[in-house]
Amino acid sequence: MQSLQRQGITPVARPTLSRKAARAILGRSRAVKVLAVAAPAAPEVATAAVGDAPIKMSQVVMWSEGKRLQTQVEDGFIGASQGLRGPSTVVGLVLPTEGEGVLPIAEDTITIRSLDWDRDRFDIEFGLENGTTYNAYLIYGADKTALVDASHEKFHNLFLEVYHFVQLRGEGALQAELKAAGRSLDYIFVSHTEPDHSGLVPAVLDLHPEAVVCGSKVCISFLQNLTHRPFKAQAVKGGDKVDLGGGHVIEFVMAPNLHWPDTMFSFDHATGVMFTCDAFGMHYCSEQPFDADVKAILPHYRFYYDCLMKPNAKSVTTALRKVKDLPYTLIANGHGPLLRYNVSELVGDYGRWSAALGKGSTSVAVLYCSDYGFSDRLSQTLAKGITKAGVATDMIDLLSVDPQELVAVVGRSAGIVLMSPPRDSADARTSLAALSSAVKPRTKVVIAESYGGRDEPVDVLAASLVDVGAELLAPPLRIKDLPAQSTYQLFEEEGTDLAQALTAKETLARKKAAMSSDVAKALARLSSGLYVVTAQHNNARSAMVASWVSQASFEPLGLTISVAKDRAIESLMQVGDSFVLNCLGEDSYAPLLKHFLQRFAPGADRFEGVSWFPAPETKCPVLAEGIAYMECRVVINGNVTNTAARTAVHRRKVATYY
Repeated sequence: MQSLQRQGITPVARPTLSRKAARAILGRSRAVKVLAVAAPAAPEVATAAVGDAPIKMSQVVMWSEGKRLQTQVEDGFIGASQGLRGPSTVVGLVLPTEGEGVLPIAEDTITIRSLDWDRDRFDIEFGLENGTTYNAYLIYGADKTALVDASHEKFHNLFLEVYHFVQLRGEGALQAELKAAGRSLDYIFVSHTEPDHSGLVPAVLDLHPEAVVCGSKVCISFLQNLTHRPFKAQAVKGGDKVDLGGGHVIEFVMAPNLHWPDTMFSFDHATGVMFTCDAFGMHYCSEQPFDADVKAILPHYRFYYDCLMKPNAKSVTTALRKVKDLPYTLIANGHGPLLRYNVSELVGDYGRWSAALGKGSTSVAVLYCSDYGFSDRLSQTLAKGITKAGVATDMIDLLSVDPQELVAVVGRSAGIVLMSPPRDSADARTSLAALSSAVKPRTKVVIAESYGGRDEPVDVLAASLVDVGAELLAPPLRIKDLPAQSTYQLFEEEGTDLAQALTAKETLARKKAAMSSDVAKALARLSSGLYVVTAQHNNARSAMVASWVSQASFEPLGLTISVAKDRAIESLMQVGDSFVLNCLGEDSYAPLLKHFLQRFAPGADRFEGVSWFPAPETKCPVLAEGIAYMECRVVINGNVTNTAARTAVHRRKVATYY
């Protein structure tokens, strides 16, 4: 069991807070169990000892569709001259009394964690099992005070209540010192500008207009476009430092593409805390602020890496190289539990996972434009589809890349993804000229619109690359309306198609060499049923033929279904999603099998020409010509539509491939 857990494999499905259903990933299989587990109620007001530190919880606030929001404050040790004077209660939060044994986050450092208990989706295609958190931090230097990141805008009232409370700290010496110095907040360190980390920066600036915002050059530019107001800014570079006093010297490390182009880390030389925002995080919401239960969090940690960091594996490797000499002892991330007890192991996992992907000889250059339309997010979705098929990516910002670096990356890439840049950008024109000079003949290319309003026409881009010998994988991807889930599905599938086209010969050879022909023929004698799995989420739906299906348990009722990572439907079958298992009839399976085994173009409607109806509970497609179906979510509602028919059996000649 321990070895399985260490590999990110969970043999028993875990219930979600909101849907009461669970699914575990067994290698490439999905174990689907039907559970009746009530969501645990979060306390409305509490002072609870979690692990080794007292936790102060705010009241629960209900958000859209009954989702629970809550904030949590975890104290660090404020030096002896800044101790607390007895118990204080402000806006529903309870402070520990003086002298309580508190194992600190770090000296003079606290965290404010915004708990999004019931969030079940992130970035559209990212299914969540245990909600998520948005972590912010306050560092009290002897001379200056700094806030590291803010929270999601939905936490405006809760976060700012806690924020005021933490700044004032009751009647303690720190408040007296702040008043005597005539200061409140001096710095805001913005790790990157994604809304879940910077959404409340404008509100904080309203309260503290004198605070200096520190971030990467790209970050400051993004913030200026987000806030639409002047503010004091300090663009920092790798190696720059800010001295807060008392030894709290904050050193900045540029970590672009983890997972946004403006990302930076901040390292406190006094405490050994490294603030990493998205990197080394996970979508896992609990009252435990640290990684005390590594077995529980490891599957979420790995899933988070696969979805957000794997497309940027080379950037991960670069960032790890930059921080290898920093003596960090605690990772203060932006989502989920902070890493305190398993720092070297979990940071090492990032290195091992990224190195394994980097060993592949095939890579794709993904060229996008930061802070332009949907170029960032759509390029990340394409990259996710590419890495699902085991191909590495290089994320390159056309608006800031050095032309020589671009030429080098394109020269070693087997494929290119080009997001349309703004037609009025001189930097983009320079990059496009460098791209045209570096493209090798027969390089496979995907071109897509960015939906930025000033896109360079994709047909012009396609013609210019074809003229220098590139091959278009498919017609350019066009976006007619605001990107929806179906748009992201289209882009992910296009990325996977590109990766599969680049590795087709290698993949076939690997499958043939996986086992001897005698073993393959023997395994082929194992019989199984034929099924079609269908799934839908919002306006995106998909289907796949499945034969590796078996019953896993009676109580609770469960199934195991094998889904390859590079299948298009995989993104719609994340933890908490619903789907339908359609059983095919022995005498009527051929037309459906032929239809669903064809290779569909990215974004194509897999149900065109097929008769289906929405399932009663999940609304996922049910094939009218099937003989039975099962809805898989919180409960399985089965219905046999043809009691006289027998299930089709699939007999293969060899077992290495279908």
